[in-house]
Amino acid sequence: MARIAEKVADLVRENPEFEEVLEDLLERDEEIRWRDVKDEMTSGQWGRLLQKDILVESGDGFTFADREAVENALTTAEDIEFESDVDIEDSETSWSIYDKAAAVGALAMFAGYSINSVRSAVGNVLDLFLGPLDAILPFFAVIMVLAIITGLYSAILQNALMDMEKMGAYQERMQEIQEKQKAAKERGDDDAVERIREEQMDAMGDQLGMFKEQFRPMVWIMVITIPVFLWMYWKIRPPSHIPAEEAFMILPMVGEVELAAGVVGPLQAWILWYILNSIGFSQIIRKALNIQTSPT
Repeated sequence: MARIAEKVADLVRENPEFEEVLEDLLERDEEIRWRDVKDEMTSGQWGRLLQKDILVESGDGFTFADREAVENALTTAEDIEFESDVDIEDSETSWSIYDKAAAVGALAMFAGYSINSVRSAVGNVLDLFLGPLDAILPFFAVIMVLAIITGLYSAILQNALMDMEKMGAYQERMQEIQEKQKAAKERGDDDAVERIREEQMDAMGDQLGMFKEQFRPMVWIMVITIPVFLWMYWKIRPPSHIPAEEAFMILPMVGEVELAAGVVGPLQAWILWYILNSIGFSQIIRKALNIQTSPT
């Protein structure tokens, strides 16, 4: 277990006393119990070994999760660096030219919310595809269908474009640094705290990499969602492009309300209806397709 070796090396670098503690424990062939070793180590050291899963339950006591890894780590503690199943140093997070073009396109389409000509152009083009749906359904039902569709492709794009393994590696590294810093502060080791702080600064690049991993699928989601949202905005915003009898809907706990009327502050009824449907159906879709959108 390479991870056990890393954890042992980290403990020894944080507190050199762990080297002697672990060497004493390695001399014991039987199950290890706290009452048998409490005179040789502190409760804090015992707790750290359990917290790091270096010692695991076995029968009535504890044993090493990987004795050989512990032995090897004690001889090479100074040489072992942080490792992960994903090499986050070499596995660089980069956007392709298509990702960057999608980001520019998404930002450009944001202009449609304030520029009439852009909104009209997007609305008229999408109306060629969404018009038939609008012709057979009342507009509140059209909004619900579009919320389902956007929720479906959002989940699929997040699953396809976000590297959950790499995201997990980023988070694990930052968590380990925080644990080392906490332990160093608890024992008052100012030199270790300063060294770990420098390591934390070096790891700030990982935070940027994690942000890029999270934002990449959002760019593609916006490229599709913004035009759809602009079409609905174009249909509802005066001069309205929907029949007068379809300009109303019934919202739960609100009753009959005009689509363009504000129901929660400036939030209009049709936007609230879209958000409620999008959130609800997105959760159902992710559960149904077993799509994971966050690292474990």
